[in-house]
Amino acid sequence: MRDLSYLKDAPIAVLGAGAVGKTVAADCKLAGREVRLYSRSPKSLAHIDKTGILLDGIQRNLYGFERSGRAMPDVVTSDMAEAVKGARIIVLCVPALSHEEYIRTLVPLLEDGMVIHTFTDNYASLLIRKYMRETGVDKDVIVGGWSSAPYGTRIEKIFGFWTNHVGIKYRAISLRGACLPMSDIDDFMESVKYFPAMDSITCGNGPVAGDTMMDIGFSNVNPVIHVPASLLGVSSMENWSLVYGNAPDSYSMYSHGLCPSICKVQYQFYREECAIADAMGIDSPKYDYEMFFSRRSILTQEYMGLDENGKDNVVFPLDKPCDEGNTGPNSIDHRYITEDIPVGCKIYHDLGKKFGVPTPIIDSMITLGGAMHEKSFFEDTRYDLDYLGIGHMNKEQLLDYMRNGNYTDPE
Repeated sequence: MRDLSYLKDAPIAVLGAGAVGKTVAADCKLAGREVRLYSRSPKSLAHIDKTGILLDGIQRNLYGFERSGRAMPDVVTSDMAEAVKGARIIVLCVPALSHEEYIRTLVPLLEDGMVIHTFTDNYASLLIRKYMRETGVDKDVIVGGWSSAPYGTRIEKIFGFWTNHVGIKYRAISLRGACLPMSDIDDFMESVKYFPAMDSITCGNGPVAGDTMMDIGFSNVNPVIHVPASLLGVSSMENWSLVYGNAPDSYSMYSHGLCPSICKVQYQFYREECAIADAMGIDSPKYDYEMFFSRRSILTQEYMGLDENGKDNVVFPLDKPCDEGNTGPNSIDHRYITEDIPVGCKIYHDLGKKFGVPTPIIDSMITLGGAMHEKSFFEDTRYDLDYLGIGHMNKEQLLDYMRNGNYTDPE
C-alpha cells in the first residue's frame, strides 16, 4: 500500500456545483480543508463568494453524524485548471450526461498522486481511463467511484431561484466503491480516511470494496428505484398540482408514488441485474424481496443499516404516509428518467445482450420512457459498451482489464 498521508493537508478540488457538489465542497471546508469549487456554469457559482454555502438539514443516519454551518470555499472558479492544479483529491460530482465534457477537460490537467472520486460513478471511471489512454496521459493517478453520493441532498429553491443553501436529508453510513484497475483498491479505500465528505461512512460502518467498476454500476440503486417508480407513477406526478391541488415541487416519488405493484416491478428489475452480473462473473449487492416494500425502498440501508439478522433496521410501511423521501421528479425531464434510462438502463440492456441474459423488465422501462419523450432511448443515447471502451472485449478480457488494468485493443 502506498503512503497516502500527503492527502491529509492537500487541497480538494470539487468539480460540479449542483446539489452534491455544493454539499461536498461545504462539508469538506467545514472539516477544515482547503477546497476549490469548479463549475462550467457561472450561474451555479453565483454569489458564493459573498454568501458561501449554507449546509444544514436533518442529516438522518444510524450513528447521528452531523456537520452543519456556512462554508466559504477557498477558490470558486469556472477555470478547471485553477481548481485542480496542486490538488490531490479530485471529486467529480456531475450528472452522467455531463461526464464527458468534464473528463475531457480534466484528463490533460492530471498530476501524479491525484486520487479521483466520482459521485455517482455511472461509468465515469471507465471514461477517465479511456480518455487517458486515447490522449497518451500516463500520470500515476488512482481512479475510482462510488455507487451513490454520501448524502441525499437538495439545493433550496425559492420560486424557481436556486440559492446557495443545501439541505442534507440523510448521510450514508456505508457505500460501495471500486477503482479501475482493482489492483489500486487498497489505496483507494485508504484515501477515504483523508476525504471529509466520507466522514459519516468512516465513522459508521465503513466503505465496502466492490468487485470491479462493473459491480459499482450494478450497485447504483438509482435505475432500479427511480425508473419504475417514476414511469409507473407518472400520473400522480403530473396531476400532483393541477388536479390534486398540492404545492408545486412537493411531489416525492418515494412518499407519493411507490405502491406494492411498483415494488414488485423493481424487484424483477433487480433480478435481471443479478442475472447479468452472474453471467459476467462479478459480484453485486444482494437484497431480499421484502426489502423493496418500503417507502424508501432499499435506499434506507445506506443510512440506517441492517440488524443482526440482516434485515432493515428501519422500514417505512407502504400503507402509511411518509415524508422521509427527497422530493422529485417534477416532470418527465427529471434526471430520474433522462439520466437513469439512457445511461443506467441502457448499459444493463447492452450487457444483457452481450452476455446472453434476457432483460424484458429493463427493456420495457427503456421503451416506456422513450415513448413518453417521443424518442427511442435505445438509439438516442451515446451510452453503449463501445462508448465505454469495452464493447469489443470478451468476458476474460473485460475482467482482466477491470481487475488488473490490462487493456485489450480492438482488432
